[in-house]
Amino acid sequence: MAQGQARGEVIHGSCVAVAGRAVLIRGVSGAGKSALALRLIALGAGLVADDRTRVWRSGAQVMADAPDTIRGLIEARGVGILQLDATGPVPLALVVDLDARAEGRLPVQKTTVLAGICLPLVKNAPSAHFPASILLYLKGNGPT
Repeated sequence: MAQGQARGEVIHGSCVAVAGRAVLIRGVSGAGKSALALRLIALGAGLVADDRTRVWRSGAQVMADAPDTIRGLIEARGVGILQLDATGPVPLALVVDLDARAEGRLPVQKTTVLAGICLPLVKNAPSAHFPASILLYLKGNGPT
């Protein structure tokens, strides 16, 4: 069992990481969590967890990892369950909410609280560049 597995909570969401920073992708069933995770993985991210992500507080960070039963597995709709190398645990740097749409071209920066820690929140911007924007954010190129 990975460190932190015994504590924390399991959240309905997928999670990928780049450069030691993870994004938690939230949304209702069918919102496209796995699809966005797959796009990010195709761009170079590593899979942390698909559909269910365990999160817990560690100092001033929120850590994310996969429950042991689904470690390294991701659903590719129309293809099946893919097995990948798993990344994690890793600190969360961003939360994406697929249930809410971004307002305008340059939306006001939002936050959300997980495990008592405030994290940046990005709402869904259904455009071709959205996955690339999330990947660049994780690489340390967030909004100014």
